[in-house]
Amino acid sequence: MSHEKIVILDFGGQYAHLIASRIRRQNVLAEILEPEAASVALMSDVNIKGIILSGGPQSVFDADSPKCDPAIFNLGKPVLGICYGHQFLNNSLGGEVTPGKIKEYGRAELEVIAHCTLFEDIPEKSVFWMSHGDEVTQLPEGFEVCGRTDDCGHAAVWHESKNLYGIQFHPEVTHSEFGGQVLKNFLKICEVSGDWTIEKFFEEEKQKIMEAVGDKNVFLFVSGGVDSSVSFAFLSQILGADRVKGLFVDTGMLRQGEVDFVETSLKAIGADLTTLRSADQFLGNLKDVYEPEKKREIIGHTFLDVQHEFFSHHDLHDDWVLAQGTIYPDTIETGGTKHAAKIKTHHNRAPAVQKLIDEGKIIEPIKELYKDEVRALGEFLGLPHELVWRHPFPGPGLGVRILCNEADEKIDIAPQGLGEIQAFTMQEKKKPFVVLPIKSVGVQGDGRSYRHPGLLRMGNGEWGIGKMEKLATKLINHYRQINRCVVMLGQNFEGSVKQITAHKTCVSSDRVAILQRADHIVTETLIDQNLYSDVWQFPTVLLPLSFNDSGRETIVLRPIDSIDAMSASVGKLPESFFQEVAEKILEDTSISAVLLDVTSKPPGTIEWE
Repeated sequence: MSHEKIVILDFGGQYAHLIASRIRRQNVLAEILEPEAASVALMSDVNIKGIILSGGPQSVFDADSPKCDPAIFNLGKPVLGICYGHQFLNNSLGGEVTPGKIKEYGRAELEVIAHCTLFEDIPEKSVFWMSHGDEVTQLPEGFEVCGRTDDCGHAAVWHESKNLYGIQFHPEVTHSEFGGQVLKNFLKICEVSGDWTIEKFFEEEKQKIMEAVGDKNVFLFVSGGVDSSVSFAFLSQILGADRVKGLFVDTGMLRQGEVDFVETSLKAIGADLTTLRSADQFLGNLKDVYEPEKKREIIGHTFLDVQHEFFSHHDLHDDWVLAQGTIYPDTIETGGTKHAAKIKTHHNRAPAVQKLIDEGKIIEPIKELYKDEVRALGEFLGLPHELVWRHPFPGPGLGVRILCNEADEKIDIAPQGLGEIQAFTMQEKKKPFVVLPIKSVGVQGDGRSYRHPGLLRMGNGEWGIGKMEKLATKLINHYRQINRCVVMLGQNFEGSVKQITAHKTCVSSDRVAILQRADHIVTETLIDQNLYSDVWQFPTVLLPLSFNDSGRETIVLRPIDSIDAMSASVGKLPESFFQEVAEKILEDTSISAVLLDVTSKPPGTIEWE
């Protein structure tokens, strides 16, 4: 079928497919192409009503940076360049791009300084999401500035007569206040009628799956979360319930009571479920493993080993296909598109798993969807509300929420310790945070960072969470050694922090039990205080850190406000909730402290590993 469409050239930005999702919500078909494939002949198609250039992890100065043919900018079709796409558009047409003096990650206030059709119905000042290091410093002939931020003078530019637009910020992420309106305005400029629906998309994906599976049956790895539950319902409706079986693996790193919940809830929707109890195998394979990427790879390989053992025992080979509920954020953050940078490796994208995908032995029915779309599909398929809206949980389980450390390290804190923070200025000699001797994954400038968290020199009650989140963004943009900020919520020691110790340790059943208890306290308190639906997700993280020689572990609380996992802000829950949770967690004397992660995404990923 022929549809009007917007073509998105994917320069490797982690949000490239998110742009497509936002466009599809306006009933407009979005098609993603690699920039090298966008020939003038192809882009001359009359059904292509506009072109969007995505962001990307590279610099336009890099010799191997992705490029498209600049001649497509002369086809008379509206073009919108986003982040790297904005820089590429301006650089290709004679402008200048230079490394920014201040690298912007997270919230930034955009000021619209000239009338531009791209900013119709948008206030003069509003918040948009930034994630860049380079910036446009000189415009090509015919371009004008229409928007700026405090740190980026050419945050939005346009060539009015040619309908060429460049914006440094990301309108596609949900935390850009009027990002949706920017994209709507661009579609209006493109004069599309909106002849595309999710039902049509569903029917086309249905046909693809039927062709991929043929007359084989499917074993689907299920976890009880929304992704695998929707995948199960989707496949069952397409192929028939008798051809789809669920394979649930107890890795020993699930939440407290998770095995019973999964078995009960999935059987309630008709799943033919087999549970494999493989905790000893998973935990045994993770012994003496410290590096985060290695942990994910081992978990992925162990899933495959368990699957092979099951298939061999039941003589299931050529007549069966394996399926998994990978969604797009897992794919793109693993470097799953040609120009994308690896932010983290999802266990469903370990090398051995990817090999099977390439060989057509694994199908992924929802791999192009985002979490909000998965939930919409679940509702369309008639799944129970409690399954569709359950908080996301990572496939590797608590294994990627239990941080490990290869050697003992002890650091002494300057005498001022953690006290009240004064008005922050970049010129202060005393940093307003303490660097913790542990590292976590972050996402900065469409690329991966692996850096230290900074423990803010302030108490939780000093500022509200929103203000702390803004401060965290400012600090992370300025100090390159950190990619997260945390604050102290509660402690099992007296006085100020004088010493921090990172202990040598790996994933173990004892550490899993400690985190399961803390995670259960968080979930039960959310439910008891009727706050469960007020946050999108709430990871709890275990760090092998102790303060002032008290305990051996520290718990981090990570409340998340998001829609699609591609961007996120800190969940704004009442102070009383955090106080109650911290007090209950600290009843375990092995816990030295409870911290609150006040970092948005970007610059921090949702999970710590």
